[in-house]
Amino acid sequence: MATLAPDITLTQAAAARVAAIAAKQSKPAILRLSVEGGGCSGFQYKFGLADAPEQGDTIAEVDGVKLLVDDMSLDLVRGCAVDFVDNLGGAHFKVENPNAASGCGCGTSFSV
Repeated sequence: MATLAPDITLTQAAAARVAAIAAKQSKPAILRLSVEGGGCSGFQYKFGLADAPEQGDTIAEVDGVKLLVDDMSLDLVRGCAVDFVDNLGGAHFKVENPNAASGCGCGTSFSV
């Protein structure tokens, strides 16, 4: 069973962007955040649209948009906030991760 928990947060800016992307692709407004080994700092974030929550997912919901994190990735991103940033540096999802000891310049990989 999926868990609704305050372990992860989705900002309103990120929720609005997920809703817009999902609408263009005729998919549900569900963003999956996972962590994989690799990247320049040891671990890297991976984002993708999902069709539905899976067994063991932790779910954050804002304005009807869901953020899913699988139980394996949760330990590495517990307490994080996913935001959407659109500035001179470009438009991208950004993870504010309190567990990351360091990160890379691009913001997509981190170490613990």
